[in-house]
Amino acid sequence: MYTHFLIFQTRLKNDKYIKNETKLNEYSKEFLLKLGKLAFDNLEKGNLIFYEQDLTENDIDVTEASVYSGVCTEVFKEEYGLYQEKVYCFVHLSIQEYLAALYVFLSNSSARLLKTAVDQALKSKNGHLDLYLRFLLGLSTDSSKTLLQKLLGQTRISSHTTLKRSLKWLLGQTTAKYIRKKIQENLSPERTINLFHCLNELGDNSLVEEVQRYLNSGSLSAEDLSPVQYSTLAFVMLISDKELDVFDLKKFIRSDKEHWRLLPVVKNSRTALLNSCNLTEKCCEALASALRSNSSPLRELDLSDNDLQDSGVKLLSTGLEDSHCKLGILRLNSCNLTEKCCEALASVLRSNSSPLRELDLSDNDLLDSGMKLLSAGLGDSHCKLEILRLAGCRVTEEGCSSLASALRSNPSHLRALDLSYNHPGDSGVKLLSAVLEDPSCKLEKLKLNSCNLTEKCCEALASALRSNSSPLRELDLSDNDLQDSGVKLLSAGLEDSHCKLGILRSVIFVKSNSCSSLASALRSNPSHLRELDLSYNRPGDSGVKLLSAVLEDPSCKLEKLK
Repeated sequence: MYTHFLIFQTRLKNDKYIKNETKLNEYSKEFLLKLGKLAFDNLEKGNLIFYEQDLTENDIDVTEASVYSGVCTEVFKEEYGLYQEKVYCFVHLSIQEYLAALYVFLSNSSARLLKTAVDQALKSKNGHLDLYLRFLLGLSTDSSKTLLQKLLGQTRISSHTTLKRSLKWLLGQTTAKYIRKKIQENLSPERTINLFHCLNELGDNSLVEEVQRYLNSGSLSAEDLSPVQYSTLAFVMLISDKELDVFDLKKFIRSDKEHWRLLPVVKNSRTALLNSCNLTEKCCEALASALRSNSSPLRELDLSDNDLQDSGVKLLSTGLEDSHCKLGILRLNSCNLTEKCCEALASVLRSNSSPLRELDLSDNDLLDSGMKLLSAGLGDSHCKLEILRLAGCRVTEEGCSSLASALRSNPSHLRALDLSYNHPGDSGVKLLSAVLEDPSCKLEKLKLNSCNLTEKCCEALASALRSNSSPLRELDLSDNDLQDSGVKLLSAGLEDSHCKLGILRSVIFVKSNSCSSLASALRSNPSHLRELDLSYNRPGDSGVKLLSAVLEDPSCKLEKLK
């Protein structure tokens, strides 16, 4: 950016004052080098203002420096001190730092020089050489060659650009290795963060790993960083060319809640774990912006156990509906949500561009009214959701009716549904069981643990298991009082040749009598059951003997028994 700026100002000056192009180019080069030497000498001393004597010592004509159009007029400005003595300074400190780096680079660019510059910057107590170092490293890379030729001409930088590409690569690698070594030393956060910037200037792909290693080393806690340093750290991680596989905000939790400053890093991460981070709806606008970013690699976002509320989810939904959003997994369990958020989420599900495949809304008071809204989205032909978790959402039979209608829609992509810790009742399970027999239903996994079910629902479930079109492969009925009579009904479905169930979890209160029914089902040919969970039951030794005998049967395919 700074090289472009000087190119523009030089051309502006040339067009206005000098018509002889050869004379013009040569003069511009020499004048920039004089300014560069002035900038470097005074930067080392910490001087930000210059006197006429300083200009004269660097062979810079005072009048020319004051009135010369283009570079000098724009880069230089005059100010008057307390005693009306004329003084000079660059219009911005960064201009001085850039010109100083340009001068040093053109004077002698080598690995030793760059290492020396690193050491000098690290010794600075106030960081006055930090940006100068970053400019110098950036100028030493091959990517700066073309712009420098435009600024100074081919001849001036020929000695720096005739190096073989492999030699320039080695120069950058040697310097980067030296900087990575310095990062491991016990430096202040300011110095370390600047070294991260230096690695970025060199195009070093290990930047993100170095940041993570630094933060995970234990030598620095989140509390050691100031709010500004937090923001800087986020910027460093964002400008890296390499994507962050997993960004876990919990590692950066602070008592003053300043960790929100790291939220922009989400834009550069494939998986963002922001759960249990004391976030509120205020963070959702920034997250929505990240989701809308065309360059964001974000595929998984966990916001569980945060006080986002409905307003936060509505903000988040604006990003989820954007055509650039690539998010496939979203977790919003325990986020203090109500049925009011379901309309926005249903709109996301209906969106043709939404890539969402997994949604967790567990432990939120969505109620049946929320299920009705959400099901309108699930039943839409554009919805591609495959996994929906609704554990503990206060869903009753009415909510199950809405969900059953959505599951019948063609095509429905839903493969897994978790309704644990709800109140569907036996009648609600019957509604869902009827859907499982529908050829359009693709549900393979159904969780109904802790739903206060009785043996009355088992006949409907058994009918679904016997159905040739049932896609069900995993059924969880843990912590429901199904009794022996219910287990016998289920076993009748399990031993049917059409049953494809592979996993059956913890049917509570199974006694020795019902173990006989299960044993018979496991002997059926073919039986697809691979996993059986009978934890917290009372089969007795006799029941276990019955099951053990089945394990010796060639037709039994059980691989896991709890």
